[in-house]
Amino acid sequence: MKAIRVEASGAPEVLRYADVPQPTPGPGQALVKIDAAGVNYVDVYQRTGLYPVQLPLILGQEAGGTVTAVGPGVSEVKVGHRVAYAHVLGAYAEYAAVPAERLVVLPNGVSTKQGAAAMLQGMTAHYLATTTYPLKPGDTCLVHAAAGGVGLLLCQIAKLRGARVLGTVSTEEKAQLAREAGADEVILYAREDFEAAVKRLTGDARFQVIYDSVGKTTFAKGLSCLAPRGMMVLYGQSSGPVGPFDPQVLSRNGSLFLTRPTLAHYIATRDELVARAEEVLDWVRQGKLALRIEHEFPLAEAAEAHRQLEARKTTGKVLLIP
Repeated sequence: MKAIRVEASGAPEVLRYADVPQPTPGPGQALVKIDAAGVNYVDVYQRTGLYPVQLPLILGQEAGGTVTAVGPGVSEVKVGHRVAYAHVLGAYAEYAAVPAERLVVLPNGVSTKQGAAAMLQGMTAHYLATTTYPLKPGDTCLVHAAAGGVGLLLCQIAKLRGARVLGTVSTEEKAQLAREAGADEVILYAREDFEAAVKRLTGDARFQVIYDSVGKTTFAKGLSCLAPRGMMVLYGQSSGPVGPFDPQVLSRNGSLFLTRPTLAHYIATRDELVARAEEVLDWVRQGKLALRIEHEFPLAEAAEAHRQLEARKTTGKVLLIP
């Protein structure tokens, strides 16, 4: 079968389109014929070595497809089930052997492409808005990269929970996408300093929570935009990692909370995985959560998909199609 193999950390050129043996499902595993694999920033971090992984490997952590075989002891899925999964390496391929306990059966009305687009980013947006800081009516939140894959979903879920949403984006085109996703106000950070814009738009009210996937270039200013006892949720670092800082800054800015969450800890058990995924997929099925699948690349063009993602030329979801 064909897959994207990484043998050394580096630029997108290290993504090799190669022939590799088709896996056989072992005990507790299911073989999934992949229809679409999701491309996410965590893939970039692993490719570059920012997040250390054991090499060589097949990249990718998210896909949708159909179960074609099961190993011994599998009860969660059956051959023929349409499924999706996240947080299991090896998705940039035609087939993947996946622990069955990590697979979620897709409901009727949700395609395998939608499943691939919804799992990692959808469940990330879900835990951020419902668990890390459970948004409620009356809250005001800031979503950085509001037109990105997680950002568009996070804006929508925040509105479902009754919050006021401000988003930051780089272009007017992306601002329109964020507004369509429910952002009440959008800040174009290329035109206006977002810290100054926040004070203009919120006065002294500021934010109960900031959802920051950008990191290095936004983190410090964000701390001054939070209300007393507000929460900084740093869940990514597309501009680079945040450097060391003095925790007294949290005290001086109003006894702030800081957390650096990751999806794995919010889907650690199968029960939590299924509950979180099913709510997201049901919102998709009902039309309450719109997935924007803007970019589909052939699997062989994974390197180009990474280039465009890193250059911030993408909006919504990026998929690889085997």
